[in-house]
Amino acid sequence: MGYGMASVRYEIHLDGDGHLEMPEPIDLATKENKFGQRRPVPQVRRSGTKPPPILLADHAEYTLGLARKPEDTSKAAGRQQEYLQLLAQCVEATGNPVVASVYEFLAHDPVAQLHIPADFEPSGNIEFRVNGRLATEEADVRRFWGKRNQPDGDLMQCIVCNEQKPALDTLSGVIKGIPGGNATGTALITANEDAFLSYGLTQSKISPICLECADQFMKGLNALIANRSHSLRIQDTVYLFWTKEDVGFSIAGWFDAPDPNQVRELINSVRTGKHDPSVDAVPFYALALTANNARAVVRDWVDTTLGQVKASLGIWFAQQAIVGPYGEDPAPLGIYALAASTVRDPKKELTSLTVTTLLRSALAGTPPPDRLLQQVVRRCQVEQEVTRPRAALMKLVLSSQSPTQEDTMIELQPDHPESAYHCGRLLAVLEIIQRRSADGQLNTTLVDRFYGTASSAPASVFGTLIRGAQPHISKLRKNKPGLAVRLEQEMEDVLGALSTFPPILTAKQQALFALGYYHQRAFSRAQAQTAQLRRANANAAPDTDGTDTLSDEEAFQ
Repeated sequence: MGYGMASVRYEIHLDGDGHLEMPEPIDLATKENKFGQRRPVPQVRRSGTKPPPILLADHAEYTLGLARKPEDTSKAAGRQQEYLQLLAQCVEATGNPVVASVYEFLAHDPVAQLHIPADFEPSGNIEFRVNGRLATEEADVRRFWGKRNQPDGDLMQCIVCNEQKPALDTLSGVIKGIPGGNATGTALITANEDAFLSYGLTQSKISPICLECADQFMKGLNALIANRSHSLRIQDTVYLFWTKEDVGFSIAGWFDAPDPNQVRELINSVRTGKHDPSVDAVPFYALALTANNARAVVRDWVDTTLGQVKASLGIWFAQQAIVGPYGEDPAPLGIYALAASTVRDPKKELTSLTVTTLLRSALAGTPPPDRLLQQVVRRCQVEQEVTRPRAALMKLVLSSQSPTQEDTMIELQPDHPESAYHCGRLLAVLEIIQRRSADGQLNTTLVDRFYGTASSAPASVFGTLIRGAQPHISKLRKNKPGLAVRLEQEMEDVLGALSTFPPILTAKQQALFALGYYHQRAFSRAQAQTAQLRRANANAAPDTDGTDTLSDEEAFQ
């Protein structure tokens, strides 16, 4: 009780009489962890101007009276006295010879006895071994610390276990590892201003919790945050995942770097209705946390079953599936890649709301909001580019609104019913015509100049763009007649699918425009690569009429 995981930087080894076994503190820092070894040690909630000492596992100001700054010398001396008083109380209560040896050493000018190295870090926690026994591991020391921190306040109903127990005034533990939080940790429940209080309750009693429950959930949260299999950090948010029973299903990797083979198997299992009653009924939980100074903020909470998560996750991956920019087979994208596609600079502009929204849609099957569609459409227009993450996110949002259509829009769809989609295809074909006519010698393409207008008000610009393509086609007829015929046929096929050019496109139609453009470019690039491979395999020179789709340089633009 009252113990938690923390980094211990130094150990001081003593004999049974409190004498040093070696002159220097043993530095436990490694390349992997410069703060030392993580261990279960006594913990207490520290705040205010007089933070209390921590028994047998505190930094040098308390343990040795060694100030971290020259101006703090008197403060360090006072803190060491508080530490010694706590240690004396432990010796009196337990009679433990290990603790008595530590007290004997610390009460007689420990700094004078020790050889302090030049690179000594005063902020590192210090523990003690006496004849090989670690003082904090002594059973009676644990009991002393637990009893000392047992609240003796008002009996209240604990909101975790529902039992009537003394409620903590302040939670003794803190949550460590939340991005943007205090280095010493953040508190899950605090109330230090009148605005936070209610029903006459103060401090942590606004959400009464007993010591046992607080100790368990703090340890649990810190263990989850420290475990890469159960946590995911994106920008200022940490996402935690766990099941009530260990069933060997780690979900964090599915969002960080999803494996294509595992995703394919998951999608197939969902579609074939495979069900494992012993696993799928296990409760599953997810939690999103951010930090506001010294306070933890719960951004989202998911309470469901593992079977439901697997089903939702399979559908989520199927809904985002889309060919690569050169016609490659669909590959799953992590949640960061999707969320980052909505902003210009993810490091500065990406918010936890966007990531949390996508995470909930994956875990609980909640359709992503149109807000995400509008954001990614805007990015396409501003940058005149439809990247694979943007295309995948647009397809995800659109498919989630028509759950039976996740298998559509994966690749080029010549029979798509929406004119907006074919307008996007047409822009891609016109761009290829311009590029081939110029033999790649272009500083600015028509997409650079007209994507925004074409994707929002097609009727106002496509007449001009089609007329502008005629001189390019005429030039190709002279230099590459075969290519001219093929590209002209492509343009006619796309125009045949259009009954009219819409005057204005909605946000959803603009997304379809972007998908049409992306699909057509991916299709054309795949054709180019196929033609190049065919020529390479045949060991033949390029044909003289120019029927090959694109040059090597253009094929990879």
